[in-house]
Amino acid sequence: MSVEIKVPSVGESISEVQIGAWHAAEGKWVAQDSEIVELETDKATFDVPAPMDGIIIEILKKTGEMAAVGEVIGYLEEAERPAGVEEPAPEKSPAKAEAAPAPTASQSASTGSGERVMPAAARVMAEKGLSPADVKGTGPGGRILKEDALNYQASSGSDNGAYREEEIVPMSPIRKKIAERLVEAQSNAALLTTFNEVDMSAVMELRTKYKDMFLKKFDVKLGFMSFFVKAVVDGLNQYPQINAEIRGTDLVFRNYYDIGIAVGGGKGLVVPILRNAERLSFADIELKINDFGQRAKANKISLEELQGGTFTITNGGVYGSLLSTPIVNPPQSGVLGMHGIQERPVAINGQVVIRPMMYIALTYDHRVVDGREAVVFLKRVKEVLEEPSRMLMEV
Repeated sequence: MSVEIKVPSVGESISEVQIGAWHAAEGKWVAQDSEIVELETDKATFDVPAPMDGIIIEILKKTGEMAAVGEVIGYLEEAERPAGVEEPAPEKSPAKAEAAPAPTASQSASTGSGERVMPAAARVMAEKGLSPADVKGTGPGGRILKEDALNYQASSGSDNGAYREEEIVPMSPIRKKIAERLVEAQSNAALLTTFNEVDMSAVMELRTKYKDMFLKKFDVKLGFMSFFVKAVVDGLNQYPQINAEIRGTDLVFRNYYDIGIAVGGGKGLVVPILRNAERLSFADIELKINDFGQRAKANKISLEELQGGTFTITNGGVYGSLLSTPIVNPPQSGVLGMHGIQERPVAINGQVVIRPMMYIALTYDHRVVDGREAVVFLKRVKEVLEEPSRMLMEV
């Protein structure tokens, strides 16, 4: 018995998705509820689970193609777990379907010696002049899969060291949306960036002093981001223009702070939101950010968690950036950029000392925020990071 693999509903406003990576190639056995294919939207990535144990017998939509909600993108044939297969595991290199709809498994090629060749593998072997007798099949029942043919080709050196190729990959919906938003920000907003630097000694001393107790009590590490979130909320409270946005011909000011935290995901940068950050403790912030980071890598961030936000923090320092100009995420009016910490000589009370310093940058929409407010906001962030007790005393 075979069943259809359909595109499920992934959101009220989404009628079409892009096919991401197939975790299982044609001819591969998959376990019930294991992830078999990714679906990408302009906001997030979702996985379609296998409805039952079985073999992928046909893939109708290849990676990069678009499909409507409810559309059939493949077929799964019910089958028991093959002997020797202990547990399902995704492919190290997710298989891609071919340009034309592939024939079903029952139409796979057979050779005189009894080998069964899956259609995609047969095309590769025909292009490269390979014989089925030379290639060992790793699929169920000894079927020769596309990756078997490609692996044999690579190991045998059949290209004589002259193999060169280009791969044309369609832009993912997330990458398209990022591109649109960046162009929108540059075209429609009056963006300026102001810079400052922070002596991170006090924050680092606090982390060192309390990190073990913090980890033991809350089961999460005490990082830098919670300090920056607290400092940003303090600054936004004093300078509300930077937490405002333009809506039509009006300026909208908020008394709440939904802080977007940029994290690297499996499909690119995503910015999940810390709702009501002013109400969160250090532990709340670190737990939520840790959860965001783990789920972003697995493409498990939901659409609701990416929507909204009144201000954004991005940390290029984790990738080695010393200084950069972050870009505002419309319709927000500001974004803070963190950078790498470096020990540098600085002058303090007439003496040259070595301190751990970080450059920070604020990009702001000059239509909403005047230069004075931008500069003093960033100065306030610097001050409370260098003396965290000022946040408690509200001075």
